[in-house]
Amino acid sequence: METLDVVRIVLGTAIIVVAAFFAARRILFLQGMIRSGQPAVGRTSHVGKRAELEGTQVLGQKKLLQWAIPGVAHVFAFWGFLVLGITVVEALGEVYIENFWFPIIGTWPIVLFLEDLFVILVFVGIVMFAIIRLLNNPAKEGRKSRFFGSHTSGAWIILIMIFNVLWTLELYRGAKLALYGQLPGAFFSNWIASIMEPLGTHTLEIMEFLGVILHISVILGFLLIVLYSKHLHIGLAPINVAFSRLPNGLGPLLPMYSGGKPIDFEDPADDATFGVGRIEDFTWKDTLDFATCTECGRCQSQCPAWATGKPLSPKLMIMNLREASFAKAPYVMAAQKANDGANPPLGEVDEAVLATMPQSVKDAVERPLVGPRDGVEHKDTDGYDAAGHRDQSGPVIDEDALWSCTTCGACVYQCPVDIEHIDHFIDMRRYQVMIDTSFPAELNGMFKNVESKGNPWGMNASQRNAWIEEVDFEVRVFGMDGEEQIPDDVEYLFWVGCAGAFEDRAKATTKAVAELLTIAGVNFMVLGEGETCNGDPARRAGNEFLFQMQAMQNVEVLNEIKAKKIVVTCPHCLNTLGREYPQVGGNYEVVHHSQLLATLVQEGRLTPVTPPESGVKEKVTYHDPCYLGRHNNVYVPPRDLIQRVPGVELVEMERHGPTSFCCGAGGARMWMEEKLGTKVNVNRADEAIATGAAKVAVACPFCSVMLNDAVTARQQEGQAEGFGVVDLATLMLDSVKAKA
Repeated sequence: METLDVVRIVLGTAIIVVAAFFAARRILFLQGMIRSGQPAVGRTSHVGKRAELEGTQVLGQKKLLQWAIPGVAHVFAFWGFLVLGITVVEALGEVYIENFWFPIIGTWPIVLFLEDLFVILVFVGIVMFAIIRLLNNPAKEGRKSRFFGSHTSGAWIILIMIFNVLWTLELYRGAKLALYGQLPGAFFSNWIASIMEPLGTHTLEIMEFLGVILHISVILGFLLIVLYSKHLHIGLAPINVAFSRLPNGLGPLLPMYSGGKPIDFEDPADDATFGVGRIEDFTWKDTLDFATCTECGRCQSQCPAWATGKPLSPKLMIMNLREASFAKAPYVMAAQKANDGANPPLGEVDEAVLATMPQSVKDAVERPLVGPRDGVEHKDTDGYDAAGHRDQSGPVIDEDALWSCTTCGACVYQCPVDIEHIDHFIDMRRYQVMIDTSFPAELNGMFKNVESKGNPWGMNASQRNAWIEEVDFEVRVFGMDGEEQIPDDVEYLFWVGCAGAFEDRAKATTKAVAELLTIAGVNFMVLGEGETCNGDPARRAGNEFLFQMQAMQNVEVLNEIKAKKIVVTCPHCLNTLGREYPQVGGNYEVVHHSQLLATLVQEGRLTPVTPPESGVKEKVTYHDPCYLGRHNNVYVPPRDLIQRVPGVELVEMERHGPTSFCCGAGGARMWMEEKLGTKVNVNRADEAIATGAAKVAVACPFCSVMLNDAVTARQQEGQAEGFGVVDLATLMLDSVKAKA
């Protein structure tokens, strides 16, 4: 064995052993940190569906390709490293065996061709990434950059390391092919080899030696950087997707669990934990979420709160939770080990364990999870300066940021690694409300109204039927004829909702839907005073006790009267009755009025007949309610209704469909003052007005209130004259009743 071979084996082995040691140590720490979280329920069921997600989202890069240019760059990088993984095995084998190739397939022309092709494509990808980051430089763009607050220096290091992987690969492979002969398919490596051939055998042997050593050093160095940086997502993303919530993290909130068991709200255990008040109260899946964050900022760029100058960035909140998890992990793991796997009781610290920890860990233990950042400079950005740096003192999560969330779901929809932002935020709200009693004062009134009056407005139940007195057709009310169950001839129970019964603009929608159903010959019935709040605003505000009380009351009534098919005008009712009530024993077929009306039009039971008055179509734009669109995937029926009205032309806002902007009312924000930044509803109204449409159509009573208020504000400023807000049902009714 020649000296060069000995040096290669010894040096290569040393590099591999050292890297393996530090990698193994980090992997064991990460495993321990994630496993220290609370049990997560339902993360291993539906194996087939999870395999499908791995195929579409991981291998197919489906979510990443929603953003075409960055998505293509990521596809090049992702698939490049899958293909080039073969060359990594060959480089490691080359340390011990001269002219080593991957067994069986290593010299196949198609394999060699793909390897060389992806060397080029990966290089193109990193150039694209570099340009994207330069164009979105947070130092220049500030909050407008989706990379604001991200570890941008780390991203540049990764790009440099990927480049180093590429050129060291071609260095050793070019020398190798120059020494042992070029191979079919390796078009780029063969070209490199042809350039290197004149160097002579001895020089080529040295170049191959240097290339192999440099390549495995870069590869293993890259591995360590990934394991010790925010780029953990490279390894964790497929795992996180595999354990994601099905069908996704949108729509229904998860039930409350304590120690992996559902909480019995009629008789909760004495040691039950309500919500999340400290890092160790999160589940292992939550911790996995935090560690998987790519810091890409897609969620941040779509967040209505961040876009309107509020301190909430879903990305920055997840990053803060990740950093807090890592900082506190040594104590959490040690305390659990000392207490047979259990955490110290809420509000207590294992002082004996804490005494063994370094000061940085002690500081992490003492940090509150949620609290005010009063007196902190740059409070509107949760303490981040223009360069995206943040003082880590004070609470992990700014309470203003936590309560700015509208639960619109834009963050969850955009996240390429399936982080479940809303679940984490609501869990922290639950603790703030039910344990810490620290929440916006305006919510007190809403909670009391729902509990005592059965609606957030505080109206008397006797007024729920007031709208019926304002119509000139018959509306059947359950129980008026002594019914104990819904009669067989009733097709739908019309769940009017609190807004639909009490809010004037929503009442107009209620009356329009009722009249359209009557015209279409649909037999329906309302509960009248038997209705009460579905609990959605309480649940999104974190008051799970109140939600459970409302839900169980409603389910008891609906089950008793044998309700099966329900039509609603409120997307929040659609989501709650249809997708959350199964958690408490209520299983119903629930449809939104846009869905039912679209079906009735298609069946010919409703016929829009409005003729164009001037030959010029009236332009109408449509606002997608978050809980109808993103949360429940209802996009087509509302647009179908608009387009079926003669004389109307649908024009889309720039942000529409899955990327629609929120009205600002979700997440119980309807009941809170918007004191920070600019108004979300005004931002959305401005976008609707900018389309040049005559009116904006809505399909949600909350959206109607918010957009009406915003349009009125603009009109008082002398803008948007003649612009109106109309519900789909009213638009359709005007058309159906019009005379030719």
